Amino acid sequence: MKILYFTRDYTTHDHRFLSALAQTGHSVAYLRLERRGHVQEDRALPPQIQQIAWKGGQQPFTYAKMLPLLLDLKRVIREVQPDVIQAGPIQTAALLVALAGYRRLVSMSWGYDLMHDASQSRVFAWMTRFTLGRSAALVGDCEPVRQRAVAYGMPAERIVTFPWGVDLRHFSPAENAAPFGGAQTGDGTVPLRLLSTRNWEPIYGVDVLARGFARAAQQLEPGKVQLVMLANGSLAAALRQVFANAKVSEQVFFPGQINQNELPRYYRQADLYLSASRTDGTSISLLEALACGTPVLLSDIPGNREWLEEGVQGWYFKDGDAESLARAILTAQEQRARLPDMARAARRLAEQRADWDKNFQMLFTAYRWAYPAGLKEHRDAV
Repeated sequence: MKILYFTRDYTTHDHRFLSALAQTGHSVAYLRLERRGHVQEDRALPPQIQQIAWKGGQQPFTYAKMLPLLLDLKRVIREVQPDVIQAGPIQTAALLVALAGYRRLVSMSWGYDLMHDASQSRVFAWMTRFTLGRSAALVGDCEPVRQRAVAYGMPAERIVTFPWGVDLRHFSPAENAAPFGGAQTGDGTVPLRLLSTRNWEPIYGVDVLARGFARAAQQLEPGKVQLVMLANGSLAAALRQVFANAKVSEQVFFPGQINQNELPRYYRQADLYLSASRTDGTSISLLEALACGTPVLLSDIPGNREWLEEGVQGWYFKDGDAESLARAILTAQEQRARLPDMARAARRLAEQRADWDKNFQMLFTAYRWAYPAGLKEHRDAV
């Protein structure tokens, strides 16, 4: 089977899918829609994957470039002659495939495209309906994404829902992880160590996270709580200003963009993983934290509710509410004795539901719907 994997950029998630597809024995080509300013993934493509040269993939995408990209995509489809095209997000890569008239399209939702982007304007709503109406199948990572897709016209029987999962060998607990910000406070106690891994953009609620942490830190003795914020983004200056105004900057650490080899160490060093995301499907960083045995503190949004049982693997706080987050941090500080049990519960949950090696195989259900002949080829390949 010939698979064309068409995505917006080259991210950690793309590397995960392409690496798995490379091991199936199928012929896999990769098409990149754009190249944004900062590096999304520093690992090379798997050698079995053929990268397609075309008009896209070198600059940020804009809708003004749609026509030349569409014309060149039609050329790529004629030359590659794929049996299946897996494309997403919905309003960009998948939309172009739908506009090209290709009918064996497996659209892949990235969560935000259906949970957020589709409702931003009538144009985006039309793009969503048009693309889903011309998709042979849809792949999504959680029930809220499935429900939203059905609301935009995708037949429920053509949707495959599975959490993408993580490598449970790479993301695993470790004993005696050294703290990231110093071993002890002045009175000999170990600070409560918090970790954020989301990009510093409004959709991820990092402004709420910063204000919530600042309020909690101000109510505790200096050094009792620490925060590491990985990644970067457009809100960098605003975040630093929040911490400076609250006089808690010395309790916040900014290691920058961390590669996948180093990332598990940060989860293992943390007492709690924090996400204040305003919209999400199944968050991969949440699954990474659970797999590393890191309890979580999450915004109470639909995508998160599929994973966290309140008080078992961690706690919720009210979406968009910095004061609610501050109270949750203080609760975690008061109830630190519960964290080891929560850590074990987090790892158990990851083992039960977030194993990438098992979950990935569900992708071929969508391929079968789009290209029935491919099922036998997949069985022969594996």
